[in-house]
Amino acid sequence: MQPGSYEAALAELDTLVARMEGGSLSLEESLAAYRRGAVLVKFCQQQLEKVEQQVRVLDGETLRPVPLNTTGSSAEGGDDDL
Repeated sequence: MQPGSYEAALAELDTLVARMEGGSLSLEESLAAYRRGAVLVKFCQQQLEKVEQQVRVLDGETLRPVPLNTTGSSAEGGDDDL
């Protein structure tokens, strides 16, 4: 079963990891948790790839780093009157 969202998958992964690290799962339960975790990781990776593709389209296929000045804020428009 696929999670409803990236955030739901991460939350489920956190729960699985905590249960596995707790050491109270049987061997069969640990194996099932591992398999479910693998499905969740794959889902998250696919979601991240989709978002990256969307960003590339929105950015005209060129991902550029944001130029920063030495204070760590954007180099352009430093004195915005907002």
